[in-house]
Amino acid sequence: MSSPHDFDFFHGEWEVTNHRRTDFLDPDSDWVEFPATSRCWPLFDGAANVDEIDMPYLGAKGATLRLFDQQTRQWSLNWAASRTGTLFPPVTGRFDGDRGEFHGDDTHDGKDVRVRFVWSGMSPTSAHWEQAFSVDGGRSWVTNWTMDFSRPTTS
Repeated sequence: MSSPHDFDFFHGEWEVTNHRRTDFLDPDSDWVEFPATSRCWPLFDGAANVDEIDMPYLGAKGATLRLFDQQTRQWSLNWAASRTGTLFPPVTGRFDGDRGEFHGDDTHDGKDVRVRFVWSGMSPTSAHWEQAFSVDGGRSWVTNWTMDFSRPTTS
């Protein structure tokens, strides 16, 4: 069962290895790898947080606001992109053990898509996130972006 502290592991600074498809809807498109850095701040005693990710390779930054709904016991994840200043439709869901799964509806290249975010492999020093899109209502998915998070090494 999800709790207001599900994302406590994510607070602080991260180095990020991104793998992103060149075409988000084509399962045969190439993958591009690039680095990023991220920092997450807790709000509301852990029941919310904000992170900003800097992706120089894309010439962009992104921010996510995560909010825990005490009544439904679900999280909403709200992504905004610096390139557009747009807040994308949220994905909502919860954690079941060490896996968090979140779904929502959006559009990509003019097509309606079902969106899935999955958080897994969380520890004090690492985490994994992935995004997948479905154009058939969730019967099939194309994973199109993954991020592997690790804590920065200190010199």
